[in-house]
Amino acid sequence: MKRLVLFAALVVAASVPRIVPRAQAASAIDGLWDAVVVVNGADIPFRFEITTSGAEVQGFCFEGDRKVGSTKGSFVDGRLTLEYDFLNTTLEATLNGGALTGAYRNNRPNARPQEVRMRRFTPVALGSEDPPPLAGTWEMRRLAEEVSAPRDTRTWQVFLRQSGAEVSGSILRVDGDTGTLVGHWKDRKLVLSHFAGERPNLFEATLNPDGTLAVTLNRTARYLVVRSGDARAKGIPEPPDPSRYTSVADPTTPFAFAFPDLTGHIVSNTDARFRGKVVILSIGGSWCPNCHDEAPFLSELYKDYRARGLEIVGLMFENDPDPKLSRPRVQSFIKRHGVEYPMLLAGTTQASPTSKTINEALPQIVNFGAYPTAIYLGRDGRVRSVHAGFASPATGQEHVRLKQELRELTERLLAETAGGSR
Repeated sequence: MKRLVLFAALVVAASVPRIVPRAQAASAIDGLWDAVVVVNGADIPFRFEITTSGAEVQGFCFEGDRKVGSTKGSFVDGRLTLEYDFLNTTLEATLNGGALTGAYRNNRPNARPQEVRMRRFTPVALGSEDPPPLAGTWEMRRLAEEVSAPRDTRTWQVFLRQSGAEVSGSILRVDGDTGTLVGHWKDRKLVLSHFAGERPNLFEATLNPDGTLAVTLNRTARYLVVRSGDARAKGIPEPPDPSRYTSVADPTTPFAFAFPDLTGHIVSNTDARFRGKVVILSIGGSWCPNCHDEAPFLSELYKDYRARGLEIVGLMFENDPDPKLSRPRVQSFIKRHGVEYPMLLAGTTQASPTSKTINEALPQIVNFGAYPTAIYLGRDGRVRSVHAGFASPATGQEHVRLKQELRELTERLLAETAGGSR
């Protein structure tokens, strides 16, 4: 009788349709997507790619040609969830009628989610219009009638690269750049955009009769953009010099720092490991896009020059004063870039009863205004140079030039004795 019951159960089981795990349907979202993130009412286009392998799902933004991938993902019951731990962000979207709609949000408390829409990728039809020559170095300045704060009076650099109607480039401010803007000249207008999980920007330009560009950023702010060789004649002052923007109160005094590492151990400028060494202090934060741009270069320097007496220390100013929140974000930063030098929890970007801001934690600094800022100390512990911001690979040759400049500065300092001479 037991055998008969068992046989009947097997027959029933065999007759029930096989249930495919819901996550396997993720293959329906594989491939390239034309995406839009909505920021302050402006639709900012960006390219997105989704790949799946069984239940594993990964979503990629693009920083130029470099993919920026999620660290965790799933697609269940038509709902896509992607996490980017190094950005502390999450993208959630629902598949409906061949389109994905949802939101991208920072995981900080009270952060506002940003609407995201995606449809399957289709090539852009550019038409037969001959685009004007746009490649080169430009400078941009806010229109006088829109100036409302000192930052609005600063000149920014614009680097553009062009292949026919396709254009890419970046805007470089003293506090960093926009990442790689990409787009096209079409219908007598240049439209470039960037979003790689951070730095959303929309750059729209028309050509003026005198060869300058009338630019609107993010549908709100208007600028005059002039080729660098003509900028002074057009009344645009020189951009701020990032090597002179920030300084220290007394360059004859050793620069002091003392902050906990990720284990709670205090690391100080007076430690034996720094004695007689050239030290680069990189002020940044895991939330800071250009700090992520700078980290691979600093890792290169550390590997190339550590044996000759170079030390690097990351001074991280996070958004949250609670180490239980900030520590894992810094750990994700370290993992992403393979950082081997010490990273210290130096403070927070905003005042807090349990943490210090830049001015409180590093009172020797004068006119701090950019994450990242790199402070170069000679073998005697005194400040020899301060560089505000970092020109990422998006700026093209400016990135190459800056890396060479900072590499040569490092070599000069390594060649000096503790007294400051060769």
